[in-house]
Amino acid sequence: MRDQAKPLRTMLYVPANKEDWVRKAPKYGADALILDIEDSVPLDEKQNAREIVSRMVPELAAQGITVLVRVNDIDTGLTAEDVAYAVQEGLYAITLPMVKGPADVKKLDSFISSEEKKKGIDLGKILIDPGLETATGLRFAYEVGTSSDRVAHMGAGGGRGGDIARAVGYQWTPEGTETLFIRSKVLLDARAAGVPFPLTGLWQDIHDHEGLRSFAQHSRELGYNGMTVIHPSHVPIVNEIFSPSKDEISEWQGLVQSMKEIRESGGAAVSFQGGMVDIAHEKTALEMLDMARALGLLDD
Repeated sequence: MRDQAKPLRTMLYVPANKEDWVRKAPKYGADALILDIEDSVPLDEKQNAREIVSRMVPELAAQGITVLVRVNDIDTGLTAEDVAYAVQEGLYAITLPMVKGPADVKKLDSFISSEEKKKGIDLGKILIDPGLETATGLRFAYEVGTSSDRVAHMGAGGGRGGDIARAVGYQWTPEGTETLFIRSKVLLDARAAGVPFPLTGLWQDIHDHEGLRSFAQHSRELGYNGMTVIHPSHVPIVNEIFSPSKDEISEWQGLVQSMKEIRESGGAAVSFQGGMVDIAHEKTALEMLDMARALGLLDD
């Protein structure tokens, strides 16, 4: 299941009840689209959103677009019906908001499995992205990450005035120091749980591109692989930040070549760019080159 996960720099939210927006969204260049049936869709538009999702998921997937669907949370009683419409051939993953703990993810897993069987989709093909927006969800992030082999993307955000702010009680600042522990703690839990590609939450100020750039850069430095975004103008900035640069790729290639040469001469460590490197550094470089290749930034 998790071995089907992709490195994603950007996942762009699109209200699923606006079909014209959904059809235009691929042109913005996000690595994935999240068709949203939750917060951005009024209650009386939920059914319309479901029907649009059921048509658009296979259509977008046929164009090579990576598609997720954000369903309503378990406590609403709407999740099973959302999943029934969302699970279509080509769906990459389902985002579940307001996760309180592993039981929510296990319930979603069972909903997905049931629909996969009904529709003849390979069991376990569809992944899960748990939204950690409650205090208990944040507290039990490791248990959430290990609750299903479908969990492929997970992380913590730190938005202004939303669900997480209400749950934790912090006062938001552009510097993000008030959410640094949350974001770091969930990232560590995700890595320990074997979640392959953690993503952090979004930057809410549509026009503050410098703030976005700073937050994205810091998130990459922490260890996240990407971010969710809510506006098309944020996509190229976040893609740039989370893309390995040519210099980084060249450095990793040089390190791998240096290790190959020293190994052929019987050694196990070598001086490279002023520091000593060994097999641990080589493994890191190879892993990063694999990610660059998966993002289409490196030819075989």
